[in-house]
Amino acid sequence: MGKLTVRALRAVLVVVLAGTVLVQALMMWTLISGNDPEDGSLPLTPLRVITILGMVSAQVAVVSVWKLVAMVRRGTVFSHAAFRYVDRVIGAIVAAALLWFAVTAINAPGQRDDPGVTVIMGGIGVAILGVALIVHVLRMLLTQAVARDVEAAQMQAELDEVI
Repeated sequence: MGKLTVRALRAVLVVVLAGTVLVQALMMWTLISGNDPEDGSLPLTPLRVITILGMVSAQVAVVSVWKLVAMVRRGTVFSHAAFRYVDRVIGAIVAAALLWFAVTAINAPGQRDDPGVTVIMGGIGVAILGVALIVHVLRMLLTQAVARDVEAAQMQAELDEVI
């Protein structure tokens, strides 16, 4: 992976992480201070909880990708340690999909006149799960690459003994 690619990816990751932390902090401040203009209170609704949890899942994915990029730069990504981070990314994506399905379920009663919105939202949730499946396929490719790397190291060691 080139230096420019790594820098660009890290810049995106920093922006996403900083943005989610900022939004979470502002949401918590608003909830604690009770800045609702109508009655001064701001209840902790299911959508607010889902939003906060959704940002947590994004943060888990961002930190895990950061660790994987660091492993790529060090040349250690083809090791068993990488699986921990890939599994976290998959888990974060699945969690985001489940949270999206929860938003869809909460939103569905208000869409009785236009159920197409609920169908589209459900389709988006399925697409998010599809991304998790793609990352899982990439994990299987990583498994094969790690096995080949171990096999190549063993063959190199045997060749070094012969020579």
